[in-house]
Amino acid sequence: MSNWTDGKREAPEPLEGNVVATVIGGTIVWFALFLLQLPFYGWYQERGHDWWIWTCLAGGGLGLIGIWYVRARDAAIRRPAEQSPVEQSPAGEAPAGEAPNPAGPADAPGPADAGKRPAADPLTVDDMTQRVDDDAGEERPGPGEGRAH
Repeated sequence: MSNWTDGKREAPEPLEGNVVATVIGGTIVWFALFLLQLPFYGWYQERGHDWWIWTCLAGGGLGLIGIWYVRARDAAIRRPAEQSPVEQSPAGEAPAGEAPNPAGPADAPGPADAGKRPAADPLTVDDMTQRVDDDAGEERPGPGEGRAH
């Protein structure tokens, strides 16, 4: 067993597949089991196994939440890939024949982007460790003093 846990093996790549179809299939199975067991409710109840029926119903209900979640996730993953880049010059000026955008270039961060990090700059554990180390040497303001900007 130690040859599996000694850390010398690399983890396999995650499986990619149609997650939406998998969750829909699992939800259908849970609801089908619920419906198939429902006529035998009395039999299950006499033997103290009526919780099996309610487990299947709960599995189907959670499956509906799962379908909603994986469809939203799938749409969020596809959304950036489907967006076409906006044609603008490097200086943010409008192409010939179009009015300039008073808010600036289309890729400039706006109020909706406040607090968000760009996708090309993921936050890593090393970044966080560096930030904590950088902050450790700073003098903290006292109550009511605020930070100088």
